[in-house]
Amino acid sequence: MERLKGQAALVTGSSSGIGAAVAKCFAAEGAKVVVNYASSSEEAEEVVEEIVADGGDAIAVQADVSQEDQVQSLFAKMFEAYGTIDILVNNAGVQQDSDFVDMTLEQWNTVISINLTGQFLCSREAVKEFLRRGIPSYSRAAGKIICMSSVHEIIPWAGHCNYAASKGGVMLLMQSMAQELAHKKIRINSLGPGAIKTPINQDSWDTPEAKEELLKLIPYNRIGVPEDIGKAAVWLASEESDYVHGITLFVDGGMTLYPGFATGGG
Repeated sequence: MERLKGQAALVTGSSSGIGAAVAKCFAAEGAKVVVNYASSSEEAEEVVEEIVADGGDAIAVQADVSQEDQVQSLFAKMFEAYGTIDILVNNAGVQQDSDFVDMTLEQWNTVISINLTGQFLCSREAVKEFLRRGIPSYSRAAGKIICMSSVHEIIPWAGHCNYAASKGGVMLLMQSMAQELAHKKIRINSLGPGAIKTPINQDSWDTPEAKEELLKLIPYNRIGVPEDIGKAAVWLASEESDYVHGITLFVDGGMTLYPGFATGGG
């Protein structure tokens, strides 16, 4: 299938993990992909090489999405390469965990700046281009934005106040943009991953004991893989979901069902 054929996509933070899987899934569906990275050029180039080896089209572009000038440069380089943007996936994100009383202002600001402000800056640049170009002949929407959120936009997470706050902010940023821009045929949604096997959370699943504890939170009784998110992102970016707008699609094996209450919460 080539559900994204000819469309230009930017996936932030796509040198590894979920972002890399989204980039590869998009390319497999015919999209031209900008693989964005903050620091690891080697990993980003490996993603690009894999896409190109499979017959796809991709380039790697460095930018720290929390910095306005770097975001603007990122989009300028994308437009130079591909002419426009059709799909933005706001995937770049970090965790800097700490007990609340010990959390530093730097830890708070770093997570909020990348996870939330970065989504604002990239979305603003994408929307400017969507409005300038209008609805292209190959899509029913003027443009599509997918915000990478988390189950923790609704599930509190002790020891991770900065991360949970950033994802709660992403939820209302996405919904508010969706409300404001729907009449311009700009389609905006979020993906809410649950427990996914990525380097950011390796400690939670890389030993039998850790895996057993984690599976207690997942009714479907398996830990997700990045491709689970990549496939969902393709659907949200495709014409198949054209009437889907302003929602968070949770891809979590049922984690948001609060499995601790399956037996009445006792």
